[in-house]
Amino acid sequence: MTGVLLLEADVSAGEDLLTAAAGLGLDAYAATHEDLFGHYRPELTAKITAPVFTDFSRPETALADLTAFCRKTGIRGIVPCWEFLTPLATRLAAALGLPGHLPARADACRNKRLMAEAFAAHGVPSPRTLTAPDHATLSRRIAAAGLRFPLVVKPAENAASIGVSVVRSADGIPDAARLARSQTHKLPHGIALDTTLLAQEHVDGAEFSVETLVTDGTVHHLTVTEKFTTEGTSRAELGHTVPAELPPAVRDSVYAAATAALTALGLRNGIAHTELKVDPDGHPQVIEVGARPPGDHIMKLVKEALGIDVARACLETVLGRRPDLTPRRRAAAAIRFLTAPEAGTLRWISALPRGEHIIATSLSKMPGDEVGGPQDNMGRLGQIMLRADTAAEANAAAVEALRGVTVDMATRW
Repeated sequence: MTGVLLLEADVSAGEDLLTAAAGLGLDAYAATHEDLFGHYRPELTAKITAPVFTDFSRPETALADLTAFCRKTGIRGIVPCWEFLTPLATRLAAALGLPGHLPARADACRNKRLMAEAFAAHGVPSPRTLTAPDHATLSRRIAAAGLRFPLVVKPAENAASIGVSVVRSADGIPDAARLARSQTHKLPHGIALDTTLLAQEHVDGAEFSVETLVTDGTVHHLTVTEKFTTEGTSRAELGHTVPAELPPAVRDSVYAAATAALTALGLRNGIAHTELKVDPDGHPQVIEVGARPPGDHIMKLVKEALGIDVARACLETVLGRRPDLTPRRRAAAAIRFLTAPEAGTLRWISALPRGEHIIATSLSKMPGDEVGGPQDNMGRLGQIMLRADTAAEANAAAVEALRGVTVDMATRW
């Protein structure tokens, strides 16, 4: 049988991809670290043909290990399931002569410093960005460039809104820089992170993402996702709704901006998740691109709302096939995350709601568990997934569902 290799399948998109592989009659292999495979959930391991072990903290070693494995096993498609493995996936596909992206731009698909440079070089509508090795240099460069506050300060490499803060004045730069540089390696694989500081213009407006398949360089936008985030100094994601309700002209401009970003980054064959903000005048600004399947169960939302099996389409694309991207229905779906109001120990959480629009609920934390605060996506307690005829109905149902959940925390002192 034809084989595909998933780079770190133990993420939210992993189970969807493994299920799709089984439906396509594919052998599905998972690359991870030997110590981590024992912690994979049974529902994942049951769908994996076999694991392959390597050390992702050593990219050159991992590339050599996986190239040899793929040649021996006859792998025909590579999928990076985890954000931090997208450059490796691109280089692995290139080494094997398989469908993938331009290897010369592989690092720019993960490193936000290089990504911002690529956007600027190719005229992608995006926030003006400055970089620096430390907070003092960053402050000087902000002043010299005449950037106005508020600004967004973030690390060159991380995900899930970790290390991101909105800074209202120059006095906030040192604390924001410390937060941005607080992680030097990414667990659980110990991958070294570029701790270069970024300061970006703050874009007022609503936040969205574009879900896309690229086949042989041709861009196929599937939908726009409406995103809900925290306010204030942080930008943790609280939920998503598919599809976003946008005026046709704004949707067209959002798609055009996403296409420009994907082209600048050299995406040729695979799935992409482009995050943007749309200002009050309807002009989009690209924040960043993930050259990997979207997280937070967005693929499930697209399937519920539009009937498009994104996971299946992703696998077909990396195999060099033409996926069927025809919508099967016109509905809406949403997910909302139960988030701790503050860091501490979860004491109690009420029963999760049921109702006409609710299709799934789950808890990721239990009483007694330590929970992070709402400043990034690590403060999540669980989730509620909903479906309705329209996005407005799904959003209203989500508000009502969240009203019925009570969280009791023991605060850290």
